[in-house]
Amino acid sequence: MTSFRDLHQGPGAFVIPNPWDPGSAVMLHRMGFKALATTSAGMAFAMGRAEGSVPFDAMLDHCRAIVAATPLPVSADLEYGLGHSPEDAARTIYAVAETGVAGCSLEDHTGDPDHPIYDFDQAVARIAAAAKAVADLSQDIVFTARCENFLWDRPDIDDTIKRLQAYEAAGADVLYAPGLRDIETIRTVCGALSKPVNVIMGSPGVDLNVTALADAGVRRISVGSAFARRAYGAFIDAAREVADHGTFGETAKAMGFAEIEEWLPTRPD
Repeated sequence: MTSFRDLHQGPGAFVIPNPWDPGSAVMLHRMGFKALATTSAGMAFAMGRAEGSVPFDAMLDHCRAIVAATPLPVSADLEYGLGHSPEDAARTIYAVAETGVAGCSLEDHTGDPDHPIYDFDQAVARIAAAAKAVADLSQDIVFTARCENFLWDRPDIDDTIKRLQAYEAAGADVLYAPGLRDIETIRTVCGALSKPVNVIMGSPGVDLNVTALADAGVRRISVGSAFARRAYGAFIDAAREVADHGTFGETAKAMGFAEIEEWLPTRPD
């Protein structure tokens, strides 16, 4: 089987979808995807929590469940990890390595809406410490460094590129700036970096396909919480109709058992 690291070498781009539970992981595997990534938001929704509020130990348990669900390599969305210091970033890597993941990501979002992005030097130091921890491991883990500017009302492309270049130099294997919305900006980011770039699709108003993204230099495409939000959106629409109107039109649109089970393993005899 092609290793997770080898998938990033092209040619072209590959899609790494984001299941939110073991069932969705199994279905994505049977559809032919080559790797999976967890989604911190989708995980939180499935646990009945807001994004960013899941305890780290529960996040690790979730990683174990997704890893165990299929033979595919899994990359873990770790948000900012166990804490804010470089030492915390390194501890985060050692902790997640025990779950069996093939990759993981750390971001420069602090979790504090009043100060959402780490100062540059602190952010780079965290990535450097995490990259060193990855290098110290006995297993191969593909480490992704994320710049969260565009998700936190800081659409500064120059600062974003500066950060991604610094994270690349600090040892990250993959660079990722969620929130990029147009192909020219994506092309600019890819052209400024020498290592593989991940982009996220599934945001409202963004209509780009795999071919266009690959032509712009993208190597990996994720969907973040988009699949989970699509599923929960359909569920909420159906439940709201019943609660508000006492009718069942949306519920009647539910996919049938047989069609769903086409994407699940055959039952044992």
